[in-house]
Amino acid sequence: MDDERRTATPAGPPSGPPAGPRDPGDAWAVGPDGTKAWGRFGAAGLLVDDGRGRVLLQHRVEWSHHGGTWGIPGGARHQHEDPVTAALRESAEEAGVPEDGIDLRHTAVLDLGFWTYTTVVGRASRPFDPVVADRESLALAWVPVADVPDLPLHPGFGASWPALRATLDRTPHVVVDAANVVGSVPDGWWKDRAGAASRLVARVSALAASGVDAAALDLPSATWWPRWTVVLEGEARGATPVDVTADTRPGLPVVTVEQAPAAGDDAIVAAVQTAVAAGDGPVVVVTADRGLRDRVTAVGADVRGPSWLRELLPD
Repeated sequence: MDDERRTATPAGPPSGPPAGPRDPGDAWAVGPDGTKAWGRFGAAGLLVDDGRGRVLLQHRVEWSHHGGTWGIPGGARHQHEDPVTAALRESAEEAGVPEDGIDLRHTAVLDLGFWTYTTVVGRASRPFDPVVADRESLALAWVPVADVPDLPLHPGFGASWPALRATLDRTPHVVVDAANVVGSVPDGWWKDRAGAASRLVARVSALAASGVDAAALDLPSATWWPRWTVVLEGEARGATPVDVTADTRPGLPVVTVEQAPAAGDDAIVAAVQTAVAAGDGPVVVVTADRGLRDRVTAVGADVRGPSWLRELLPD
């Protein structure tokens, strides 16, 4: 095996499906034409890369659906379970993936009408070794991206791999000109600039947790979790963000708040330059300031107006 791969193999796991009570979701969904797909409420899996050009794959046990092929850890969603939670739970159960060791990046959804499969794409935030934790794996391995097509892949994963591969290096980053966004609505912000900035940062934090529709970023897939930087200047630097989201799932992006020591525009340009140098992209700046638009596009950013962000922000 390639020296770049690190493999976990079971120490003689029992064969056959696991015994014991099952969730109502652990059943076949049947389409109008008789097509069957596993997961009464749909299914989800986790595609995680290690930031060094490798992805974690599972060699599926023979008795499973499409047994003997390679795919990603995943399985049926439980009743009332969202796809991200399901993918993280399944990957922990099947491969020992630490739930707090994954940074969420985006989701891709296969929708058959009567059934959906959600691929949750993430990056390991720290190194970990996979562990064959149940009966559903013959082996687990960190596989170099270039070697993935050489394996006998699960048909569903094989069909989706080219599109998923194309997104592994994408890291969208949104930089917010807070003064411009706050000033775009005459809601009395001038009476309390720090308070208005606090409310904006809180709403951006809630949006960061829920994710952004791919179409809003001109990206493929379904939902993305960009990196966020909010730049404050002047009196707004006294902002104290209020937590308006109860979503405490690990892996969600943290909103970086930068307090400009002088001109806010200079700090925004510097934030864009740092993001581009780090390989982030697309980098999107939210502003309506024409001079700033010209400056940030010159260093590699796209620009959206304040209304673009306001339409995405939760109430």
